[in-house]
Amino acid sequence: MGFVAFGAAATLLLSACGGDDGTGGGGGSGASFDQGSTEVVNPSDATGGTLRYAISANMESTDPGNTYYGYVWNFSRYYARTLLTYSPVPGEESSELVADLAADLPEVSDDGTEWTVRLKEGLRYEDGTEIVAEDIKYAIARSNFGDQALPNGPKYFQQLLDADDYEGPYGRDGDPLEGFDAVETPDDHTLVFHLKEPFADFPYVLGQPQTAPVPAEADRGEQYQTRVVSSGPYRFEDDYTPGDGLVLVRNEEWDAESDPVRTALPDRITVEEGVDQNEIDQRLVNGELDVDLAGTGLGPAMKGQLVSDEDARDNLDNPTTGAHFYIAVNTKVEPLDDLACRQAIQYAVGREGIQRAYGGELGGDIATQVLPPGIPGADSSLDPYEAASGEASLDKAQEKLEECGHPDGFDVNIGVRSDRPAEVDAVEAVQQSLAEAGIRAEIKGFPSDTFTNTQAGSPDFVAENELGLNYYGWMADWPSGYGYMSSILDGDAIKDAGNSNISELDDPEVNALFDEVVRVEDPEEQAEIYAEIDRLVMENAAILPGVFQKSVLYRPDNLTNVYFNPSWHMYDYMTLGTTDTE
Repeated sequence: MGFVAFGAAATLLLSACGGDDGTGGGGGSGASFDQGSTEVVNPSDATGGTLRYAISANMESTDPGNTYYGYVWNFSRYYARTLLTYSPVPGEESSELVADLAADLPEVSDDGTEWTVRLKEGLRYEDGTEIVAEDIKYAIARSNFGDQALPNGPKYFQQLLDADDYEGPYGRDGDPLEGFDAVETPDDHTLVFHLKEPFADFPYVLGQPQTAPVPAEADRGEQYQTRVVSSGPYRFEDDYTPGDGLVLVRNEEWDAESDPVRTALPDRITVEEGVDQNEIDQRLVNGELDVDLAGTGLGPAMKGQLVSDEDARDNLDNPTTGAHFYIAVNTKVEPLDDLACRQAIQYAVGREGIQRAYGGELGGDIATQVLPPGIPGADSSLDPYEAASGEASLDKAQEKLEECGHPDGFDVNIGVRSDRPAEVDAVEAVQQSLAEAGIRAEIKGFPSDTFTNTQAGSPDFVAENELGLNYYGWMADWPSGYGYMSSILDGDAIKDAGNSNISELDDPEVNALFDEVVRVEDPEEQAEIYAEIDRLVMENAAILPGVFQKSVLYRPDNLTNVYFNPSWHMYDYMTLGTTDTE
C-alpha cells in the first residue's frame, strides 16, 4: 500500500463526503451523471498505486514561478506549497483561503498597506534543509522583478509592492535581494509585505504559485523547471526535459500534519506530454489513463459519443468551469485599430458556431459580455452586438465595414492553439462566419505551451505576424472582477512576453477604473465598477465573447476522491487517488 500519512486535507475531504471505511471504495459504484460537480465521488483514504496524467501539448512550465495556465497552478501543488491556498472541498466553500506554508491568514495594518505572514516552523525541502522566509522572498523577486524576470505568469507583486527601484535578482553581483525592501524578512519565519497602496484582494495573491519557495542557490532561471526543489509531498524522480514527460515520487521530508490540502495518496504520479486529444480520451475510457491534465474536458469526438451513452454518462461531470473562451480583438493591428472594423467583426461572427464546437449546451452558454456568471458585476443583459441569438448580424456588419473604409471586407489572421481540437473547431466556425461578411480570415496554429509567451502573448510577434484576432480562454486568477479582468484588460498589465492582455487594450477610462476599484472595500460598489469596466470593454469591441464553458469531464471507475473545485476550475488534483494500488 505504500507510504501512509494523513493531514488536515484527509479530514476535510472525508468530512465533506460523509466519511469512508478506508477500503478504497467501489471503483465509482453508485456514481451518477454530474455528481462530481457538487460532491466527492468514490471517497477513499487508500494509498498506493500510480496516478497517470496526459496532456495534448507540452506542459507550459513545471516552474511554479513561471506559469499562467490553470492546470499547472493546480498540478504544481504536488511539489510546490504556497503561502495560502484554497479549501479542499467541493462547491462555494472552495473559494475560502486557508493557510498552507503560512501558520495562519495574514495580518493587515490599519492603513491596508502592510501585510504580515508568519510561516509554520520545521517545514523542509526534499533534501532536508529548512524552508525559510527569504526563500519565498526570493521566489517572488525572480518571477516579478527586473528585465530578466520570468516571462510567464502574472506580475501582481510587481504592480502592488512598493519596490519601484528594485531591478530583480538576475544579472547582478552580490546579494540578489539587495534593495528589495518591499518584502522584509525580520526572521526566518516572518514576511512583511509593503504595498504602494491598499489592495483588499492581496491575500488571493499570496495564494498564487509564485509564493512557492525557491532556494536562491538552486535557481537556474527558466531552466529551473528541469529540477524544481520540492516543498510538497512529491519530488521529481529525474531531471525533467520538456516533451519527455514527468515522473513524481514521494518526498519523504514532507510533513503531512502541516499540510491542509494534500492527501498524497498515490505512490507515483506520471505525466505524458504531446498525446493527441482523441488518444487521451480513448485511453481514459479504456482505463489506461486517469486524468487529462489540461482539465478542459473531453474532445468533441469522445464527448459526442459518451453523452449519448446512458451507461457512460454516470462517469461524466458537466460543471460550469468559470472559463470564458473568446476572441481577443487586437486594438493595434490594422485595420482593427479602427473601432468600426472591430465592431464589424463583432456583428459578423455568429456565436452558435463557437458553442457548437464545444458540444452545444453541454459545452457552454453563449456569452455576450466579458465577466462570467458568478463573478460580482457580471451582467447577462449586456449584449451590445446582439449576440445572444447565436446568429450573425450581417447587415450591421456591412454598415460597420463601410464606416471603417472597407466595404468589401478585409484580410485578417486568427491565432489559435492548434493542439486543442475544440478551439480549432471554434476558430474554423468563426472563419466561415466572417467569410459571409466578406472578411477573409486565415488561421494560424501554434502550440499551447508557447502560445501565451511566444506568439499571441508577444506584442512584437503579434505585430510582425499581423495576428489581429487570437482565440483565447481565461479563468479568474481569484474570484472577483479584478481577479478575472485585470490581467486581460488593464493597460498596465501589457507585457513584452507572456502577455495576457492580447487585445492590447490600453483605454484610459478602463485603466482608471482598475486603479479606483482596488481602494474600494464595499462589495456592491466594487461590482458596479466591474460592470462598468465590462460595458466599456464591449464598447471598445476589444473582446468578442464566445462561450462560458461547461466542460464534460470523464472520471474512470478507479479514480478516488473526485470532485470539481471551482477555485481551480477543474478537478482538485491534490485529493485524487486510485484503487489500482498493486
